Amino acid sequence: MRRLLVLLFVASVIPSMAQTELRVTVDNFLRRERHDEPVVFPVSKYGDVRSAVVTCDGLEIPSQLDDLDRDGYYDELCFLVDFKGKGSKVYDVRLSSMDEQHQYAPRTYAQILLRNPKVKIKNQHDFFLTEISVPMRLKDPYHLLHHHGVAFENELTAMRIYFDKRQTIDLYGKRNKQLEIERTQFYTDDTQKEQGFGDDVLWVGNTFGLGAFRGWDGTQPVMLDDVDVRTQRIVSTGPLRTIVEAESRGWKVKDGFPRIKTTVRYTLYAGHRDADVDVFFSHDVSALDFSTGVINVKNSSEYNDGKGMRGCWGTDWPTGEKDSVGHKRETVGLAVYVPKEYIRKVCPVTKDNYGFVIGTDTRHLSYRIACASDNETFGFHSSAEWFSFLKEWGRSLDSPLKVRVDRK
Repeated sequence: MRRLLVLLFVASVIPSMAQTELRVTVDNFLRRERHDEPVVFPVSKYGDVRSAVVTCDGLEIPSQLDDLDRDGYYDELCFLVDFKGKGSKVYDVRLSSMDEQHQYAPRTYAQILLRNPKVKIKNQHDFFLTEISVPMRLKDPYHLLHHHGVAFENELTAMRIYFDKRQTIDLYGKRNKQLEIERTQFYTDDTQKEQGFGDDVLWVGNTFGLGAFRGWDGTQPVMLDDVDVRTQRIVSTGPLRTIVEAESRGWKVKDGFPRIKTTVRYTLYAGHRDADVDVFFSHDVSALDFSTGVINVKNSSEYNDGKGMRGCWGTDWPTGEKDSVGHKRETVGLAVYVPKEYIRKVCPVTKDNYGFVIGTDTRHLSYRIACASDNETFGFHSSAEWFSFLKEWGRSLDSPLKVRVDRK
């Protein structure tokens, strides 16, 4: 999802040049602290940008350039800002077509691994990919990939997206703030568990899991079953955010409607337990309904603010019953937020899901997902604490940063 930033671009289109100087003014209207809030704006209008340096009060802060459409040119600049309360800050940005981008400590990571049949240790597979596509005649792409799909993380949480018709988001809960997937590959061994690494904490089955995107047949969610080509890719993994996509080409949503291409983009920022979900369509889909939501974890308590946010806090086994040996029951907090312009119906609670019917009058819709694990040494340990966070998260969504970009 594109962050709800109010972008006021005063600079006109600038021809390609070696260097461009910008001044970025960021205003926070909330009377409370905000940390690692992303500032994102397009840079393609400034020519062939190859590097960026961002400073505040003369001190350089980490930044990230991303090529979203994979055409070899950077499209967006991202940096993260902190506020102690209501106020304004000014950042100086230098864009260059000559220099190389500075390297900063990584706070995110993404991974696609092809299963290597010669490797018997679950967290030592070595066929690394950045993108994979399979035709419909491959009936079981789920078992083609190690950890069954692209995995991505920041210091607080990690997720994976199943590479099959479900496209479900599964959750890896952490104990400590750190990057882990490169070492555990989503399958933590006993030694790593003793060292404080996290593990898979959610069983999702055929449910929404954590905010999966699905079709809707008028009565229930519909998986992305009849698809010509499935693709997963890592768009970006850098110091400040990781972006991954699940693409379905030639999806037959319903009889009588042309096959469409659907691209679901997930953006996870450093320091955040929420991720943006953007869905892009190749055709006008205003006549179609879709769905999303979160799994109804067993014995869970529900959160519903009546304004597009639904969540739960509950406890269950993180695996199927036959695979539960060596695991313990896991307690998690889950949530999805759908902006009101995309909500067509709030679904009754079922044994599987807390859901929404969603749709769009354009070729794009967006929503957000958030999660927590009771295992965290830095997080939440009760439904009251989790629901309190969701209320604060909602206030932040209602009061986005205001960003103004000027050419010096």
